[in-house]
Amino acid sequence: MGTEAMSWAPAELDLTRPNAARMYDYFLGGSHNFAADRQAADAVLAVAPHVADAARANRAFLRRAVRYALQQGIHQFLDLGSGIPTVGNVHDIAHHTNGGARVLYVDVEPVAVAHARALLGNDPRVDVIQADICFPDFILQNPTTQRLIDLTRPVAVLFVSVLHFIPGDVNAIVKPFRAAMPPGSALVISHATSGTATSQTDEVQRLYQRTPTPLQLRAPAEVEALFDNFAMIPANPPALRASGTALVPVAQWRPDPEDQIERGHTSASPFLAGFLAGVGMKGAGR
Repeated sequence: MGTEAMSWAPAELDLTRPNAARMYDYFLGGSHNFAADRQAADAVLAVAPHVADAARANRAFLRRAVRYALQQGIHQFLDLGSGIPTVGNVHDIAHHTNGGARVLYVDVEPVAVAHARALLGNDPRVDVIQADICFPDFILQNPTTQRLIDLTRPVAVLFVSVLHFIPGDVNAIVKPFRAAMPPGSALVISHATSGTATSQTDEVQRLYQRTPTPLQLRAPAEVEALFDNFAMIPANPPALRASGTALVPVAQWRPDPEDQIERGHTSASPFLAGFLAGVGMKGAGR
């Protein structure tokens, strides 16, 4: 792609500093990244090749979680920290099953938002807003949110591979969304954790310090606490749960045969074993 911004990239974009969202796009095999992103991503892969596997496993988890929500009768989705649209977008998955499903993407990254707008066109079922998820009230009260998402009906709120790029108390971010979600809603979270930290993960964290969004690993119990009193949906099989939590590695949450990563491969990589996921439903105690 060279160093020139594409038509979907804002003119003021700094092409010299790598960005975690565009690095993730590169790990997935996407084309919406720049030389600085590829160089930083290649440095990560040189230390930890399984990071790309973890990114793909996380994308597959997103697909399965959206399908699960649709099976529960949920037809609207709020994708927070959605990143750069690539193959397997939430609206593609949802509309394959329900053509009337509504999807709102939210991201603070200008490139992600600009490209999403170009991709979505004038589809009334889907929209995107540029916003920082650290300000939930701004998102919930945004006119676009209120037009597209009916919070009197069940909604799936997706925090997929985003909270580990935010420092501090992320429960303060998740809590307002939990409160706004009506019964029957689904909370979907995937998060890189410190439960399997090694010298490799330490080096990857160091490399991410060069980006605007350093990696913030948390303990598995801290991630599980973000679900509060939502009823955790069992993974299949439940024996694969991370020790002491209701979470499982992303590759092992209700895996499909076509994208299942072998359990031995997951346990052999701290990035796959420590990248945990869960889905909680509002309306019933654990």
